[in-house]
Amino acid sequence: MDVLLIGGLWLNGTTAWDAVAPALVGRGHRPVPLTLPGQGDGRADATLAEQLAAVLAAVDAAEGKPLVVAHSAACTLGWMAVDARPGGVAGLVLVDGFPHQDGHPYADLFPVVDGVVPFPGWEPFEGPTSADLDEAARARFEASAVPVPEGVALAPVRLSDERRFGVPVTMLCAEASPEEVRGWIAAGAAPEVSRMERVEYVDLDSGHWPMFSRPAELAALIDAAAARAEPAQRS
Repeated sequence: MDVLLIGGLWLNGTTAWDAVAPALVGRGHRPVPLTLPGQGDGRADATLAEQLAAVLAAVDAAEGKPLVVAHSAACTLGWMAVDARPGGVAGLVLVDGFPHQDGHPYADLFPVVDGVVPFPGWEPFEGPTSADLDEAARARFEASAVPVPEGVALAPVRLSDERRFGVPVTMLCAEASPEEVRGWIAAGAAPEVSRMERVEYVDLDSGHWPMFSRPAELAALIDAAAARAEPAQRS
């Protein structure tokens, strides 16, 4: 199965999935790491609409219905792609993140500086979020971090097709257990997730960036999600 890989804030497609992609190939998949506009191409004026268009182009170019894997803030981008192509994807894997609802800013989490959102350093991520990243991994992350264009981070999310709620979703719960995540959703933390009709919660014992700290385990869970999504891929 084609597996589209979308990294979260500050990640680019050429480095974020280096350790995951070979493991997916070994499991019989064709990984497609996506470098989106403003996410490693030197553009600071890229927009969320352009990023969505790039993901949809990859969906449309896939052989059969692809599995979309989205990490962190990009869980919203992956969900927007599902909304735009509810019949064109086999399923969606959310890696340690929730998608926002229609009208919510895409990622208004950190300050904008000169038109971009730079990586803010590790202080906001201390504790379980980054505890499994050693100094070498942190240094590699910082060296390849790409500032997020303001036109991406602050753009409103747009969703319009109710059929998105019927697409199979696997939520990989990294920093918190599936039980904790279910509790947050029951309390109203993720309105879009609460309406998903085919969502499975799976434990992933890692921090927020398992593509760096647990790539083999992440690939195995993506493979399992692909197996669950096979009927949708064939239909």
